[in-house]
Amino acid sequence: MTKADLVDKVTALGDLTRRDGEVIVDTLFDAVIGALKTGDKIEIRGFGSFRTRQRNARTGRNPKTGAKVDVPAKRVPFFKPSKELRDSVNPNGAAKSRPTASKKAVDKEHIDPHHPPAM
Repeated sequence: MTKADLVDKVTALGDLTRRDGEVIVDTLFDAVIGALKTGDKIEIRGFGSFRTRQRNARTGRNPKTGAKVDVPAKRVPFFKPSKELRDSVNPNGAAKSRPTASKKAVDKEHIDPHHPPAM
């Protein structure tokens, strides 16, 4: 779905002009982007939450030349879907991709140094 498709859906819901639908969609996106820029967290019940995560500086490689490249630390946007959204996407209760070991044991064994947990 594109932004234009989303505007069409919003416009079709009520007695709105296309311009009104564009303003609504743009306002929603601007609010989410503005909150993430300031470090705030956005939670939309039944949908999910948006937040930023810190990625540490690291040394990468240029895939074409193989040369080492310093990648600076940065904040990246992160979306976590709600349980309701996950259940609606997987209505038959699809099995989780993680092994059957306890969650704490799995988390302690595998900590990604480039993507630390949210603060």
